[in-house]
Amino acid sequence: MSTPEKHNFQAEIAQLLDIVIHSLYTDKEIFIRELISNAADATEKLRFLQAAGTPIFEPDRELKISVNTDDTAHTIAIADAGIGMTRDELVENLGTIAHSGSKAFLQQIKENAGNPNIIGQFGVGFYSAFMVATKVTVYTRSHQPEDTGWVWTSDGVSSYEIEAGVDLPRGTKIVISLKDDDKEYATASRVEGIIKQYSNFVGFPIELNGTAVNTINAIWTRSKSELTDSDYEEFYKFIGHDIDGPQYRFHFSADAPLAINALLFVPKRSLERPGMPKSELEVQLYCRRILIQSKAKGLLPEWLRFLKGVVDSEDLPLNISRETMQDSALLQKLNKVLTGRFLKFLDEEAKGDAEKYTTFFKEFGHFLKEGIVSDFAHRDALAKLLRYETSVAEAPCGLADYVSRLPEGQNEIYYLIGQNRGACLASPYYEGLKAKGFEALFLYDPWDEFVMDHLREFDGKKLVAAEKAEIALEAPESKLDEAAVRLLCNFIKETLGDKVDEVKPSTRLVDSPAAVVEGDAQMTSSMRRIMKSMNRDGENPFKHNLEINPNHPMLVGLDGAREARPAVSKQIAEQLYDNALISAGLMEDPQAMLKRINSLLEQLVTAEKSVGKKAKPSETAKPAATQGAKRSKGENAKGEKAPATPPK
Repeated sequence: MSTPEKHNFQAEIAQLLDIVIHSLYTDKEIFIRELISNAADATEKLRFLQAAGTPIFEPDRELKISVNTDDTAHTIAIADAGIGMTRDELVENLGTIAHSGSKAFLQQIKENAGNPNIIGQFGVGFYSAFMVATKVTVYTRSHQPEDTGWVWTSDGVSSYEIEAGVDLPRGTKIVISLKDDDKEYATASRVEGIIKQYSNFVGFPIELNGTAVNTINAIWTRSKSELTDSDYEEFYKFIGHDIDGPQYRFHFSADAPLAINALLFVPKRSLERPGMPKSELEVQLYCRRILIQSKAKGLLPEWLRFLKGVVDSEDLPLNISRETMQDSALLQKLNKVLTGRFLKFLDEEAKGDAEKYTTFFKEFGHFLKEGIVSDFAHRDALAKLLRYETSVAEAPCGLADYVSRLPEGQNEIYYLIGQNRGACLASPYYEGLKAKGFEALFLYDPWDEFVMDHLREFDGKKLVAAEKAEIALEAPESKLDEAAVRLLCNFIKETLGDKVDEVKPSTRLVDSPAAVVEGDAQMTSSMRRIMKSMNRDGENPFKHNLEINPNHPMLVGLDGAREARPAVSKQIAEQLYDNALISAGLMEDPQAMLKRINSLLEQLVTAEKSVGKKAKPSETAKPAATQGAKRSKGENAKGEKAPATPPK
């Protein structure tokens, strides 16, 4: 070799390297990703030149990346068969922060603190090697046939040297002599884990000590027509760490408004359960097949955190370390495009296979409901994906299906919250709708109340809770006159006191004697339950009204008994109210009600016993002597007529 050319670093170099090593990178292991990324870029450029017909030195050399570790010498070497570098390119590329531009680099860092937009202006990814190195040696040979090899060496502190290299193959090889604290990076198992984490999908073979490492292909970059179900399932199991295959897969590619290749999967089961911490989005963000973030926050809305997969975009401007997105506006655009297309995909799947989509909704529907409550931008699209049973359809259906069945004159969508179908069908709030022939959505999740409250309308039709529906049935012939009904309402109100705001006759009850109705137009019984659970230590400030059915036998009987038996009538009025609370799911403490029921039962049994005692004296057997004394002439002991004495 020739005599090395020694170049002293300028005074700013120590400061520059300190910034690169200690400020721009979160983890030391990133240096392996950076060097492999540079190797992949150099190899891709070589392939492009070959395709263009450019004369290439060693044209038959295999395009691959080789990584070799030596845990005895404590070194790691990363080599490629790419375009390599000439002497001038070596100085320009590796000496970028070592020439007069270093001052400009420092100025850029100061001006863009926390978010430096300088990638491409200064080639500093290579210098991440000095986080772990005592010395870095670069062997390189340009692809140009007439050129020769060169060697660049530096300790990253005071100077670097360049000298001619002899018999070097095309490409670049970087040998790193590791610091004592970083000898782990000379261990094959440690390096293999890093390669698989960050560089597993690089478009060229990566060999570690002669063994292939990246055996899984980046299938998201390939055409759908080239892939089979087995290809997708194998990839999902690898990236999703799931033994089962996915329920849905969404393979999407676009060139505008952004260059995107995305492959997202919906698992068969959700691992997130109520009361447990929220799961994290398991979608990896790549730029040209190089991992940027393993759990990319902000890439998709939080309510889509059940998705797994990858998103790759060449349009991502990255900061100097490739670790953080720079352009939040661009990330938001990426979020918007992906979310909109995925929701469109779900809508198409729901129309194509309703049964399969119902299975999906049972498992992941609460995520979509969360989106309706929290994401105004996608609320309308999410509304189309909701599925509920209705009073006429036991199989869950969409809101669009409900609207398609609306009868003439119905301009509202009615819904009813209940524990199950039976409870909804038996609810007093459903009676008026049923009598009118109106269909009702049956919602079994109490949090659906908030979904409906945020959604408010669908397809121009207002969403209305059944208990808030303004239903007026044709009044049957009344069993109580208007004055009697008014007195009965006053009696019940006086009995219940502050428990209710108002007692009034109902225009919608058919079979039920009474129902509680929230006085606040914005409040419903299910919302009251939720607010009560959120305010356990305080009193609920909201009060409700009681509607009664004056034609129900219980109310007619109560009207007749309220003056004759006032004490029992008050207990019946209180029980009537508690029964309405139970029907609405608002009963909080049943102890007082149980005591009242026992009291009423005791009075009922006592009354029956009293009636029985009054009926028994005529049937009670009397002593034989008394009976005999009062027996009519000619009767025997049994009270029978004695036969006549035959004539003698």
